[in-house]
Amino acid sequence: MLYHLLYPLHIHFPVFNVFRYITFRTIYAAITALAITLFLGPWFINKIKELQFGQVVRDDGPRTHLKKTGTPSMGGILINASIIVSTLLWADLTNLYIWVGLLILVGFAVIGFYDDWLKIRKRSSAGLAGRWKLIIQGALVCLCAFILIKSGHWDTRLSVPFFKNLRPDLGLFYIFFAFLVVAGSSNAVNLTDGLDGLATGPFVISSAVYTLFCYLAGHSGLAHYLQIPYVAGVGELSVFCGAMVGAGLGFLWYNSYPAEIFMGDVGSLALGGILGIVAVLSKQEILLAIVGGVFVAEAISVALQVGYFKATKGKRIFKMAPLHHHFEMLGWPEPKVIVRFWIISVLLGLVAISTLKLR
Repeated sequence: MLYHLLYPLHIHFPVFNVFRYITFRTIYAAITALAITLFLGPWFINKIKELQFGQVVRDDGPRTHLKKTGTPSMGGILINASIIVSTLLWADLTNLYIWVGLLILVGFAVIGFYDDWLKIRKRSSAGLAGRWKLIIQGALVCLCAFILIKSGHWDTRLSVPFFKNLRPDLGLFYIFFAFLVVAGSSNAVNLTDGLDGLATGPFVISSAVYTLFCYLAGHSGLAHYLQIPYVAGVGELSVFCGAMVGAGLGFLWYNSYPAEIFMGDVGSLALGGILGIVAVLSKQEILLAIVGGVFVAEAISVALQVGYFKATKGKRIFKMAPLHHHFEMLGWPEPKVIVRFWIISVLLGLVAISTLKLR
């Protein structure tokens, strides 16, 4: 909005020429989202308390988590609103990729909100059935695919990290692959959101990495030089990613240990979903497995635990899944688990950036 209102003034006032630059608008999208989240945080937390939207803790989890019962939840509403407002203020709203990202954000947030609402109403950690989440997520991904195909922005080739000339074409199967990336990312972040700030930290780091990759992919000269796929117009997603970084940092102010508020499924499903769609749109889908390695490890730990439990009729690989609970059961204090996972996320982000030259 500000781009459309203020940039045309550069003809008469050269200072407004700064709105032309994606880097400028990305920085201020991050600052705006951060400011919104920090400013509205106390009011939002009090409002959630008044509505008695408190966290429902799973009864089969670590006993130390029972004290978190009743902590305000649904903080994802604040994160999502900050991202939306900041993006609408600073992005070029004629860019299709911006609207696809916002569609996934809002759609997945609605799924998460309904899931949270069911948990609060039933006073149970069981919300919306998993199959219905996947069905609705799949419908949203197919809608995005249809929009991109009709607009001529659909590319079914993959970019494989570390290999500059390896770009397999998946054809029609790419829609299913995109669904796996977006839905998998969404549910992996949801599984990671089990400790104070555990999911928020890696989300911020992953968003920052994709801010860089979107900018590079949208710049023809830099994309050619670095031998990554050039995607015309996708650089504008850097503004969207910048808003993600700012909103995540602002929420972490209140979500860090001991958390004053949790993001809930309305946050984790939506944040994971937009990480996935940004990866798809920037043609760095496989890279998400590296950038979001913490989320991947959490999801794999659950899959292995469930599969092994069923196959061996009651035996377990981990003391408890997801993976962060395993380390808690080993005696690691919660803050230590959180910070160590953040450190790992930073290292994975650096490895992902290194793929720009290791080709």
